[in-house]
Amino acid sequence: MSHLDPYRSAEPRGWDAPEAPVGLPWPERDLEPGQSAHSAPPDTYAPAPDSRTGPLRPGQRPDSFDPDGTDPYGTRPLPGTAEPYRLEGPAAAVSDGAAEPEPPRGRRRPGRRRAGGDRLPSQEVKPSRAGRNLPAAIGVGAVLGATVLVPLFFYLPAFLFVLAAAVAIGSWEMARAVRRSGAHPPLVPLIAGGVLTIGLAWYAGPDALTLGLLVTVAGMAVWRLGDGPGDYRRDLTAATLIAVYVPFLAGFAALLAAAPGDGHLRVLVTLVAVVLSDTGGYAAGANFGKRPMAPSISPKKSWEGFAGSVAASALGSAVLIWTLFDVAPWWGALFGVAIACTAVLGDLAESLIKRDLGVKDMSNLLPGHGGLMDRLDSILFAVPTAYLLLAVFVPVVG
Repeated sequence: MSHLDPYRSAEPRGWDAPEAPVGLPWPERDLEPGQSAHSAPPDTYAPAPDSRTGPLRPGQRPDSFDPDGTDPYGTRPLPGTAEPYRLEGPAAAVSDGAAEPEPPRGRRRPGRRRAGGDRLPSQEVKPSRAGRNLPAAIGVGAVLGATVLVPLFFYLPAFLFVLAAAVAIGSWEMARAVRRSGAHPPLVPLIAGGVLTIGLAWYAGPDALTLGLLVTVAGMAVWRLGDGPGDYRRDLTAATLIAVYVPFLAGFAALLAAAPGDGHLRVLVTLVAVVLSDTGGYAAGANFGKRPMAPSISPKKSWEGFAGSVAASALGSAVLIWTLFDVAPWWGALFGVAIACTAVLGDLAESLIKRDLGVKDMSNLLPGHGGLMDRLDSILFAVPTAYLLLAVFVPVVG
């Protein structure tokens, strides 16, 4: 009994029919030259999808069709049928050239919502030109400012605890970052020595600040001996760098605040100069920045942004120091220029450290800012300069 051969023609095929080369309607890559599709073993046929009955079972031959002449795959007309199989849905539109196929209704990308009859599609939050979430950065900056200014003006001893907490968190972030290079600085004596250094500077002055640094380095050296001699020099070098970079430089902020009579004002003018430098640099760099300042260290910094930092800090410091300390405006402008230069230098220094360590931010503690050290980098380099200049412009009384 003969039946339709979907791979050849509608002519009957029996046992006496001569063998003829078979023309396949699609290329069969698994067949050797001269080999017929019917001579291949059944398991070489890959399961094909069927809109009615589902995928074929492994080993099933795709040569059985419905009696009414329809093709279960919906891809071509059957040989010998009166009418070709009619495509439906998006495939029919594409075949007629009417429209593009609809996108697959699979899983949506995370963070996106498909529009419906009663809701609008969700919009992706685009970062600012500086590459960060500007509303979050402004909100976190306001909270940090309130955390510093409220104790500074209402209860000055509480500022010491805020400064000690900032030193502890900054030391932890730095120790966590340098571990990517293989160094493991001793964290306990580093944080304890940093807090001790801040306290000594607050109560005993500049000499005690240096003493606190020496005690911290000695304590880390002794503590690290307990872990054996392996990589001792590398770990102690990284720990000493962190001790100088974070607690020692932050100790000058304690010296500023501990000045009798006007310590809170000295801290205020320093912080305002740094904030103006950062804001002026951001505004000028985002709108006019074309010539990169240090492309191998920080590609987003430009000379136009640096000019904006210097101009904003100089103008604001001239007005503020003249108002608060009754100092000639040009001395205030000089103070602002020096603070802007050291703040930018501190920012570049931390960018160089992060580039060497292969990190973008020191941590993700502060939304829109990264880590706390990403906010302290400019301040840490600015407070020693502010302490020296204000000691000359506004001598300490008492």
